[in-house]
Amino acid sequence: MPVSRRRGPVVAGRQAGLRRWRREVRVRRELGQPAGCCGGGRPDVLFLHGQAFTSKTWEALGTLAVLAAEGYRAVAIDLPGYGDSPPAEMVVTVQGRVAFLDHVLQELGMRRPVLVSPSMSGRFALPFLLARGDRLAGFVAIAPVGTKDYAAEQYRRVQTPTLILYGDRDASLGPQALQSLRHLPGHRVAVVPDAGHACYLDKPEDFHRALLGFLRQLK
Repeated sequence: MPVSRRRGPVVAGRQAGLRRWRREVRVRRELGQPAGCCGGGRPDVLFLHGQAFTSKTWEALGTLAVLAAEGYRAVAIDLPGYGDSPPAEMVVTVQGRVAFLDHVLQELGMRRPVLVSPSMSGRFALPFLLARGDRLAGFVAIAPVGTKDYAAEQYRRVQTPTLILYGDRDASLGPQALQSLRHLPGHRVAVVPDAGHACYLDKPEDFHRALLGFLRQLK
């Protein structure tokens, strides 16, 4: 699987946390244009990660390979301060985290990807969803943190198709996220049986099945 590397932007004279953050599995056929572009192509899929994990988690689970085999361009990144990405001052604020994901999409050439956000990465993904939901073809929420920080009315304004996914043994963040995210108009729910908070680790096959089912119904 090819690994690409790019240097990140400089913010206040420092590397902004994007060095060696790009890990990409390319589709078997690109047909001369990025996946997710016009012409009926499948959307690109961008994976964030939880606090105890990195982009390598998705590689080790085989998630990137599973999606690539189905014709998707799947990309996982290390968030600032995790894995191979150094800390970045820009992500201290909510606005900075939105700008960070804006930059990531631009650097990766992703026009309207599906954003996959487990746990801690909700600090990045949720404000981006609320501010830039029209830039996403879909959103996959895997028991993300921070869902209670936003009002039901804010969620109701989001038109992005959303999969709310969690393990049935996740007694805290899973149900808490569902309670808030159920206000998203275009949501569907998938519960992974016999799985905890990191349901993708406990039941990767069930997770992949639910994820692919959601991706296939996106237009």
